[in-house]
Amino acid sequence: MIVIALVIVSITAFSMYVTKGNDGDAGQGSAAIPAVNENGDLEIPIADITEDATFYAYDELDSKMEVIAVKASDGTIRTAFNTCQVCYGSGRGYYIQEGDSLVCQNCGNRFGMDDVALTRGGCNPVPIPDDKKEANGESIIISKEFLKEAEVIFQNWKL
Repeated sequence: MIVIALVIVSITAFSMYVTKGNDGDAGQGSAAIPAVNENGDLEIPIADITEDATFYAYDELDSKMEVIAVKASDGTIRTAFNTCQVCYGSGRGYYIQEGDSLVCQNCGNRFGMDDVALTRGGCNPVPIPDDKKEANGESIIISKEFLKEAEVIFQNWKL
């Protein structure tokens, strides 16, 4: 009986460990903040953006998506899709924050916050160009139409 009880407790503890997420860390699906406005656009409050990456969920289309927003050391606000330019097809090419870096969950590449939305063509988050978002002083708005265009890079996502 004691052995059976220990096995049940061990299995329960293990499954809680595997499924619990990262307690608010980035890129963990359920920890991402929903930010959809009445028009179906992604709307990110500028006041909420800090030097730590914040992940915003978007689930208005067929594929679940996330956008990373972070304030760089120069004070500028950077946004990118939470999927890797190289690894997105694997389904695990998304980022979590570890310390001051974003880490690709497919290849392990580490990426500094100051490089978000600037570095292109490698294992780094897919930038969201300035002409594809609107900043109105209170929020950054990324249109549903643009998100639909980018949906293909999330089709294999296994977050």
